[in-house]
Amino acid sequence: MIEIQVNNLVKSFEVGHNVLDGVTFQIDQGQRVGLLGKNGAGKSTLFKILIGELDCDEGTVTISPGHRMGLISQIPVYPEGYTVDDVLRSAFGRLHALTAEMEELAGRMAAGETDPAILKRYGSLSERFEVFGGYDTDVAISKVANGLSISDDMRGRLFDQLSGGEKTRVNLGRLILEDTDILLLDEPTNHLDLHATEWLEAYIQKFRGTVVAISHDRYFLDRSVNRVIEIENGKAEFYSGNYSFYAVEKERRYQERMKQYEKEQAKIAQLEKSAEQLRMWAFQGMDKTYRRAISMERRIERMRTTAKPTKARKMDARFTAAEFHGDEVLGIRNLSKAYGEKPLFEGISLKVEGGERIALIGDNGTGKSTLIKMIADEVYPDSGRIRLGPQVKLAYLPQIIHFDHPDWNLVENMMAAKRGISAQSARNRLAAYDFRGEDVLKPVSVLSGGEQSRLRLCMLMDDEINFLILDEPTNHLDIASREWIEEAVEAYDGTLLFVSHDRYFINRFATRIWEVANGTITDYPMGFAQYRQVKAQEEAEKAETTKPVKEKTVTEKPVRGDRAQQAARRQLTICEREIAKAEERVGALDAEMEANACDYEKLNALVADKDAAQAELDALYLRWEELSEAAGEA
Repeated sequence: MIEIQVNNLVKSFEVGHNVLDGVTFQIDQGQRVGLLGKNGAGKSTLFKILIGELDCDEGTVTISPGHRMGLISQIPVYPEGYTVDDVLRSAFGRLHALTAEMEELAGRMAAGETDPAILKRYGSLSERFEVFGGYDTDVAISKVANGLSISDDMRGRLFDQLSGGEKTRVNLGRLILEDTDILLLDEPTNHLDLHATEWLEAYIQKFRGTVVAISHDRYFLDRSVNRVIEIENGKAEFYSGNYSFYAVEKERRYQERMKQYEKEQAKIAQLEKSAEQLRMWAFQGMDKTYRRAISMERRIERMRTTAKPTKARKMDARFTAAEFHGDEVLGIRNLSKAYGEKPLFEGISLKVEGGERIALIGDNGTGKSTLIKMIADEVYPDSGRIRLGPQVKLAYLPQIIHFDHPDWNLVENMMAAKRGISAQSARNRLAAYDFRGEDVLKPVSVLSGGEQSRLRLCMLMDDEINFLILDEPTNHLDIASREWIEEAVEAYDGTLLFVSHDRYFINRFATRIWEVANGTITDYPMGFAQYRQVKAQEEAEKAETTKPVKEKTVTEKPVRGDRAQQAARRQLTICEREIAKAEERVGALDAEMEANACDYEKLNALVADKDAAQAELDALYLRWEELSEAAGEA
């Protein structure tokens, strides 16, 4: 069944440039699709057209009738005073409407109305209420909140007071609770920690509907999608697999197109040489060869149909590393920090040696960025000491980029950061980071988050450093930019400390893991893959120790008691058999009542039968207690 059908979609925001230029595709029910493309390719624009927030210039969009669609990046406006818990509960709007109608019908029946249609409608609503999880809303909310790291404290806060990332996370939880048919995810992992990202991946794998995800998280794409649609130059290209398949297949197609192009160019060059020879002969008096030359040149023009395949231009820039002589790059002694009554760290002591690459990981709100800022001397600890080695030259890329002159353009900011650099040198430097043409004359305030990170890196990489600190360096970057910064970090041979939720980045660079949790930092002197194995082993051991230990039963010969006790034991066995039969009878009546919920007369008779069966079961329970005490087994 086709879930989404897009035909010849065209959309432009400026004359002569179509962001989407004839995009056509279909998505079938239950598919998991990754929507890829560089920043600005039109992916978010396509999402907005799908949900009706934007109109297309040409083309059509068809959504399967009756199927509901939810977009993560679209955060609704909620009434003033709405808490996070209120927002999560707003996902059950359908249930609230069902509850209101059920209460109305129950009131009418209590008032004496006996119309069979009322009971039939009530039974239908009850069934739908149960199917939609009406009796388990609190459990569902708790599961989703725990999975997305939405704490009980956060659930009580006002939604309007949350950060943008927190709002996105709460809205993701609301849409999951709504159980929409088509889930549109626009960079869902940007504001999720590792725990929440893995929970979302597990949810998507079990989700029965259709998922379309814009993401630059390669691990997430590998685990969550089985098809890729790439938007490039306004067109759509299709790949039947996850991200790893896409990466290999894209390169294979490029090489194939390049071979075809080179083959055609060689043939064209051969024909051009022949045409030139024919023209020369015609000039020397062989008139018949002129027509042949003209015909051959027309053939050459018809062959010029294959454009030369292109790849995105790679940024060619590297960190300039300063030499480091010594052992200790960073020393942390008895560090403590708290915000108000909330302690972040207590008594932390760590040491970093030259050349180490350390990943600082942990859930959101555990204090990772605070620790980074204390090391970078932007935040002061409450107690303890942080000491850098005497020859350490530190550079810091924060998660949120600030510029001293946001209204200045890129060239002016570069010249201000690098005293004595000329405008042309600044332009050349920016060009190496893919800022070209009129882009360098834009105010930095209008740049996207990824572009601002790239500009700040451009400024950092010109300095000689030997201790690099990165806070979420790949956030907001498209895949090409992530690969570029990974190549730059790979070539950098100084000491690296970074905060990241990008598992690909962590796995590639970390030689040591600092895990932040419960006010302390646990040091794992190993790479990310080995760290995950250790954590899995720890979880397995923890689960094993929490299992209830079954006591070994020793078979003993029964001790003969008096005749009254022996008789009571025999009666107790008979009573237990009768209880089992009575319980089965009550269960069967419950099932029969559900099957006849719309038959008023039959339901009344079944209710009477169940009441009698329940009374008999209650009497048997009392009898069992008396016999158990008489048998000496109470």
